[in-house]
Amino acid sequence: MSMNVIATAADRRVLDEGRGTRVMTWIMAIMLFLTVLSVALGLGMVNAAGALDRQLAGRLTVQVIAPDPARRAQETAAVMHVLDTLPVVARARAVDRDALNALLEPWLGDVDQDASIPIPTLIDVDLVAPGEDAFRHVVAGVHAAAPDARVDSQARWLAPVARFMRTLIAGAGMLVLVMAGATIAVVLLAARTGLEAHRDTIAILHMLGSTDIQVARLFQRRIALDTLLGGVAGTVLGMIAVWVVTAEAGRLGSALVGGGALGRGDWLILAALPIAFALIAALAARIAVLVRLRRAI
Repeated sequence: MSMNVIATAADRRVLDEGRGTRVMTWIMAIMLFLTVLSVALGLGMVNAAGALDRQLAGRLTVQVIAPDPARRAQETAAVMHVLDTLPVVARARAVDRDALNALLEPWLGDVDQDASIPIPTLIDVDLVAPGEDAFRHVVAGVHAAAPDARVDSQARWLAPVARFMRTLIAGAGMLVLVMAGATIAVVLLAARTGLEAHRDTIAILHMLGSTDIQVARLFQRRIALDTLLGGVAGTVLGMIAVWVVTAEAGRLGSALVGGGALGRGDWLILAALPIAFALIAALAARIAVLVRLRRAI
């Protein structure tokens, strides 16, 4: 089955309705613009989710919360000793006290000068391999050294964020499917309208010996060309919009937002969308025209 989507000059002379821009071209431009935004959102969320998993997989935070500074220092030393000896721990590092105070100062003031505010010691822990067994080993070791200490998994903290990202990815995928379905619907309508508008021309082509497949090829080429022209315009505008949003997001300095930046492969996927939609349109137009012509016989 031929799927040539390049309309020849003869094709355009037979079926062209005028030199003005066809409505379908504008519709496809809008459809591809929205599709590019949807695909870019989905790809960005996939990248951000992957970056989040890489950053948080196997990372724990230990809080030594003893209110007495001397006891807290003693328990911190004991916990650090235990973590350094556990085979499941790749690295353990106590958060710098000055850096922690600097983070809290805008809300609590100078916490070092206020003994009534006990600030726990925070220890970042990287596991050799993430897993529940490793987590339980760390919890047991930490509690043996400091019974009141808390061990938190950073991945558990951000589990709602991960779920939200997965929801956005699924939503973006659904939007792309809706756009593809709407494109097929527009193609079917355009094919049916074209058949009705060129009924006499098609009858003459049949009398001259043209087959249904040859007639269908005329429509599929024209509709594919309209889709491709509108799709390229919409894709270019959509990619410009995505680039502007990405550039603005990069200025935020957020590691999570930065992880959602599109890579070279993602941009190539966006650039290939008008070709994919043109092929879909050509196939839908061919099937629609052949079905319609065979019913008319």
